[in-house]
Amino acid sequence: MIASRESAEDYIGLVDVNAFYVSAERVFDPSLIDRPVVVLSNNDGCCVSLSDEAKALGIPMGYPWFKLEPGAAKLGLIARSSNYELYGDMSARVMNHRLLREMQLAIIL
Repeated sequence: MIASRESAEDYIGLVDVNAFYVSAERVFDPSLIDRPVVVLSNNDGCCVSLSDEAKALGIPMGYPWFKLEPGAAKLGLIARSSNYELYGDMSARVMNHRLLREMQLAIIL
């Protein structure tokens, strides 16, 4: 027997933004749209967010930037240093979006 879900408390919502750090960078720099982009970790050590175009180049998550940097221009690869203040602000905007407030979701961080 399948249990019915009759109350809103029985549902879970997931809000996900694809390649969030890259997406946030693209909001403020639209020239990055449709181009391979990676966002780097603290001290520009490794790739922590990759656009679909960067993934299509075969770049794995966490790959060291020093190995990519010499060939980046040839690949058209663009790197951005991480900007956690920007990402925190963008995350707050997403989570405070009117649709989410109207749905009265219980947000668990």
